[in-house]
Amino acid sequence: MSEEKLTRAAIVTGGSRGIGRAVCVALAKQGCNVVVNYCHGAEPAEQTAALCRAEGVQAVTVQADVSTAEGCKTLFDAAAEAFGRVDVLVNNAGITRDNLILRLTEQDFDAVLDTNLKSAFLCCKEAARRMVRQRYGRIVNLSSVVALRGNAGQTNYAASKAGLIGLTKSLARELAARNVTVNAVAPGFIDTDMTAVLPETVRTGMTQGIPAGRAGQPEDVAQAVAFFAAEQSSYLTGQVLCVDGGMAM
Repeated sequence: MSEEKLTRAAIVTGGSRGIGRAVCVALAKQGCNVVVNYCHGAEPAEQTAALCRAEGVQAVTVQADVSTAEGCKTLFDAAAEAFGRVDVLVNNAGITRDNLILRLTEQDFDAVLDTNLKSAFLCCKEAARRMVRQRYGRIVNLSSVVALRGNAGQTNYAASKAGLIGLTKSLARELAARNVTVNAVAPGFIDTDMTAVLPETVRTGMTQGIPAGRAGQPEDVAQAVAFFAAEQSSYLTGQVLCVDGGMAM
């Protein structure tokens, strides 16, 4: 498939804000029409879509809970109706439910695994069915440096993000012969709504542990995702790229 001859269509889960929004805009700048998925908050999702349209592409918003098979089917059916195909999938939807394991409930463990890992499995399954048929596709999963180094109080989150790395590498082997690449981006400490709620002392301590000496921006992560989505990375698959200022070295 030639990018020059056909406008590609991208789905970004959890695309209404933060890293997801930055990824949507970066893909729009690359020339992709964008499907902005969200679970809650129609207004932020529409704001993201407007930013994408400002780059000269089409963008639609789709409310769907991608932790369920029904939600994933709704999302992909809407993408097919809007743009006829799906060329890029970015699995970005994620939540945290942090606590030390002795206080961590089974419900909080399940919620994080369902949203962060099961949703990616379900979306990858929907995407693979289409990408194998069209013999082209780019899948990028948002993992985390926590998957590589662990973090106290985040056993559920770390497990979900480590699971994404295993999913990425295994699926990359399954789909490589069909011109479908599957890669992961592992952000470090990024300035987002999720990290903004942390106490200032915690934020300062985390920044001090970063060789670059600062937190990253959503755009830093988005550029890495856009690279994996681009034709220039067509010979890269099964890779994990840390965007962390050296945090996981």
